[in-house]
Amino acid sequence: MSTTEILRTVTEIAVAETGLPESVLLPDADLRGMAGVDSVRVLRMIARIERRYDIELEDQDVFGTSTLAEVAGVVDKMLREAA
Repeated sequence: MSTTEILRTVTEIAVAETGLPESVLLPDADLRGMAGVDSVRVLRMIARIERRYDIELEDQDVFGTSTLAEVAGVVDKMLREAA
């Protein structure tokens, strides 16, 4: 699975959890400053990502990221380490 595919899935999950359009949820957009994105929504998004990929993200990974591209990178790294 490529990082691009992971980013696509992470973006779909973010759209579903935040209700924001994909045109707003750009890969390098800072989620922390977006209206409609609060900590509860981020935690729900992370939970869905973990279920989708059957992984468990570390707190420092979750709170150390601010963009969808960074989240996809963490997921990609975890999947590669697990392989």
